[in-house]
Amino acid sequence: MTTQETSRTGARRQRGAVGLIMPAMLIAIFSVGALAVDVARLIVVRNELQNAADAAALAGAAGLYPTNPTPNWSNGVAQGTSAVKLNKSSNVQLVSGTVQAGYWNLTGTPAGLQSQSITPGANDVPAVQVTINRSAGNNGGPVATLLAPIFGALSANSSATAVAVIAAPGSAGPGALFPLAISKCLYDLYWNYATGQPKIDPSTGKPYVFQINTSYPSSSNCTSGEWTGFNGPTDASTLKGLVQNGNTSTLSIGNMINTALASGVKSSVYMAIPSTPLNVTIPVVNPLSPGASEPIYAFAGIQITKVVCCGTNSTIWASFISNWKVSNSGGGTGPYYGAYVPPRLAQ
Repeated sequence: MTTQETSRTGARRQRGAVGLIMPAMLIAIFSVGALAVDVARLIVVRNELQNAADAAALAGAAGLYPTNPTPNWSNGVAQGTSAVKLNKSSNVQLVSGTVQAGYWNLTGTPAGLQSQSITPGANDVPAVQVTINRSAGNNGGPVATLLAPIFGALSANSSATAVAVIAAPGSAGPGALFPLAISKCLYDLYWNYATGQPKIDPSTGKPYVFQINTSYPSSSNCTSGEWTGFNGPTDASTLKGLVQNGNTSTLSIGNMINTALASGVKSSVYMAIPSTPLNVTIPVVNPLSPGASEPIYAFAGIQITKVVCCGTNSTIWASFISNWKVSNSGGGTGPYYGAYVPPRLAQ
């Protein structure tokens, strides 16, 4: 055989090999493309389910309050269940989800939703958990694939879970706080820890009203409250600015804040207070020593009912309130003294 004949024979063999390889390569490329299309579709559906679960959990958590002494578990579940039906997944109307209510530990120990019957610890907060499935018999069934059926994959299940919690604030963002510090001992006297409500004055049938800068009861050394510059000075100019705009930086439980001496607060500070009644968020300190720096123990809501001004007898009259939603909370959790933060996602 000549060299020329050998070359022609080798070329025919190469063309034959390419002819065998190309169909296999095309099948592989098509398979990868089909998989990519369907994976992308499943990711979109999964995101839609997650958004729906998030929204339903937040709606459910919002339904847990206001109520005392325990969260309104059944209302939380009902609100979460209703919210599921407000969403769609790949144009399929969602009609059902698994909605549960209980306590959630913010540290993750223990993990998962806890029973409603537990005695909650410092990190256990009321929560609603929502799981939404696209599977056989649920919300239109599994997600239909577009190209994967060629390879036998007709559909795929998908699900998403979300947990939303609601709790008393552990910190307060800028602008959230009014510059008054209330002593914990006053809460010990006039706050019902069992019901999470202010105690009622039998003479009026309403929450007890107290005066800032006054000790209660009259024979006690429990100072009701005092002006605070938070982590700044307590001069009149600073306090007036804080009355109008609130705290300038985020404050958390355990942070030290400065309290003023009653005799050093000018009438102009009292004149800066807006019209009453006025509901505000304030720090609770333990202990309270006017003119000293004290640690924040909790955040609470009070109603300023009257401001007496001016002169040496300027004072604030106030009462405790419950179920007060804190604006611009910095997160975290703390003891419940009538104030709570809007629901937030924990998972």
